Parts: sequence; structure tokens; C-alpha cells
Amino acid sequence: MAKRKRTNRKMDRSLPMMRPNAGGIDIGATEIFVAVPADRDVEWVRCFATFTQDLHMLADWLQQCRVDTVAMESTGVYWIPLFQILEARGIEVHLVNAQHVHNVPGRKSDVLDCQWLQYLHSVGLLRASFRPEQAVCEIRSLMRHRENLVQMACVHVQHMHKSLDQMNLQIHHVISDITGQTGLAILDGIIAGNTDPEELAKHRNYRIKASPETVKKSLVGDYRAEHIFTLKQSLTVYRYYQQLIGDCDREIQQRIQSFENSDGDSSRKSEQSSPTPRADFDLHTHFERIFGVDLTRIPGFDVLRVQTIFSELGADLSAFPTVESFCSWLNLCPKDGTSAGRRIRVYLKTKNRVTQVFRMAGQSLHNNKSYLGDYYRSQRARHGGLKAVKNAGHKLARIFYHLVRTRQPYDETVFAKLEVRNHQRRLHKLQFMAKQLGYSLLQAHA
Repeated sequence: MAKRKRTNRKMDRSLPMMRPNAGGIDIGATEIFVAVPADRDVEWVRCFATFTQDLHMLADWLQQCRVDTVAMESTGVYWIPLFQILEARGIEVHLVNAQHVHNVPGRKSDVLDCQWLQYLHSVGLLRASFRPEQAVCEIRSLMRHRENLVQMACVHVQHMHKSLDQMNLQIHHVISDITGQTGLAILDGIIAGNTDPEELAKHRNYRIKASPETVKKSLVGDYRAEHIFTLKQSLTVYRYYQQLIGDCDREIQQRIQSFENSDGDSSRKSEQSSPTPRADFDLHTHFERIFGVDLTRIPGFDVLRVQTIFSELGADLSAFPTVESFCSWLNLCPKDGTSAGRRIRVYLKTKNRVTQVFRMAGQSLHNNKSYLGDYYRSQRARHGGLKAVKNAGHKLARIFYHLVRTRQPYDETVFAKLEVRNHQRRLHKLQFMAKQLGYSLLQAHA
């Protein structure tokens, strides 16, 4: 079957040109289509291979055509090599969301994707996606790789559970974590050939809530050689992944240790000169140095959540001029769901890792005794759990944005007036309920 030839069509421009030197790039796995303004070259739409030499030829052609800004869709990870080459050449690259591009009407059927991107970018209808600085992107890649390692290690934990179930050993149902001190000691004993439940139960740590008799009873089963073999291999692979996770943690710590602080100054020379992080590496201290404020004082925040936010966002929020734009990027603010003067429900799903952190931090306020904890519980009582998590995450995002931009420490006394107002509201509610039941409230004196 003959391959259909892709035709190029010159588009009629009726909108004002905001970027006359704009180009459009359609990224693929094996080929890349590039479009430049029609007056820059006779062949103003070209196709390049994805080899590194061809990518440099692409950059040379763009510079010859006097293109200083290009737009490309963030397709998988195929855009990263070309993005880095163009950025090094001084060409401004706009990563755009493919969904936003397809929602713009007016495209003809015989127009290539690169031509459509070039036209939309030239008239200013494309908005670039947020991308942090290169140092943050490096840490982000390592953090996401670490997340994949943790997921693969969890798969082999499930394989160990399967082997124990096939031997009818219930130890993983008796103790909370089979990969803890007691669980690993028992597994090592089984792999070493010890199948005596009484001997294996001696590895029980004193902090295990289950009694020694229960642990001993859970280790009575059918010890078969094939299941012990699969258990041994799963445990070996799990420990290997733990070693890889440790190496990844050390690499992340080394980059965080040499990261510039909030004022743009590098960290101490003693820290930069050391090839590996010290044994007393403290994430809390380094993040306070980088952000210029202690974010763990915010209710619901801990060091690990701050680490995730930093690896995805960085410490520079200048790309978000207002707190509203920041919350809109997180998809935590209310959307304009109106049509013909009526309110409609708008559900937008997001896979933003920073959004997930703020939502989890908001959900952790369920038992918090601060004003934010009261806010979450009141929202849960009024709107339900889902909306309460989103509203609490929205409030935490606004607090985070304010602290990072102003470098002011978190002050709980700011909510003192709100606390008094909430107390008065609850008091009036109790008095109203008591009056309905025929009672009266009296203030207790100490």
C-alpha cells in the first residue's frame, strides 16, 4: 500500500501577528516536522529524523530562518533532547498542552500539526506550560525514578506474600510489615532452611503486638522447596531495589546540598566541596535554607512533602504572578462553570504531583487542633470529604505561596481573630439548640 503524501497548505492569517519569528514543531518518535514562516524559506515545512545530528541540523535551519521562538507539544519524553538543544542555542521554546491546541477551532484537515502550531504561536494563542529551572528538573527526574523503584520493590513484596500464602504461613497477616526487623529475620531463617516454628518465633521483636504463641502458630505450614526458592528470589530482588533506592537518595541529597538558597547565594564551600553528603544530612535545614522559610511549621506539612514540592516546583514562584494563577495551575481553585446563566458542575482531573501533595496535606488536618483543622472539619461537615480535601488544599496552597514569596515565617496568631469568630459562632449555635430544647446555657466559672 502506497504511503499517502502529506501536503503543505499555506494558511490564511486574519489575526494580528504577535510573534513574526515563531515556528512550530510536531514531535514524533522517529521523525519531527518543523514549520517556519512562509517567507523565510522556499521549503518552509521540513521533516527531520530524531538522531542527535539531525536535531542540530534542525536548530541550524531555525537560526538560518531567523526563528527565535518555537512551540511544540509535550509528547511523552521525545521533546526533551530537542528542547535542551534549542534552549542551548538561545531559542525560546514553548511547551504546550495538546488538549489546549485541539480545542482551538478553525483548523483545516490538510494542514499539518506543525503548521497549526506555528500559526497559533505566531498570533499568541498558545500558553507555555510551566517548567522549573534545570537544576530542579534534574532533582525531579531522580525523584520520579525513585518513585518507580519504590513501586517495583512493592511488587516483589507482594510476591513474597504470595509465596507465604502458598505455604499457608500467616506471618504476614500477624505482623504489620513483613519487611520490618522481625519479618526479614524470619524470612532469612526460612531461606536458611530453618522450618521450626518455635525457633523462628524467637526472632519476634518485643514491640510486636502479637503474642509469641500467635507468631509461632502463624509459622506452621507446608514448607515446600519450590515456594522457598521463589521466596528467596523475591527477597533478593527486594533488597537489591532497597540498595538502588539508597543510592538514589544519596544522589538527590548531593544535589540538594549544592542547590542555591533563596537569595541566590550558593551553600557553604565545605558542603559544595564534599563529593558525597555528610552522614548527618538534614533535609529540614537545607529546605529552610533554599526556601528561606520553615515550611514544616504549616499544619499538614512535613519534610517529605516539602521535598516533593521542591522537586516538582522549585523555590522560584516568579512564573506565577498571583496566588490565583498558582492555585489555577494546581487545579485547586473554583472553575467558572456557568452556561446560559446557570451554574454547571465542572470536574477537571489532574495528575499534578504538587496538587496531590496539597490535597494529602489538607486531608491530614482531620485531627489537627489548629484553625486549619477546624476549617477542614467544618468544610467536611458542610460539603463532604472530597470538597473538604480540595478546599483545605486550596487554603494550604495560598499559605505556601505567601510564605515563599514574602519569606515570612508561618504565624499561627494570624488566625486568632478567625478563631474567636469561630468560637462565637459555635457558642451561638449551642445556645440556639439549647433554647429549642427548653434549656439555657450558663458560663462555667473556674
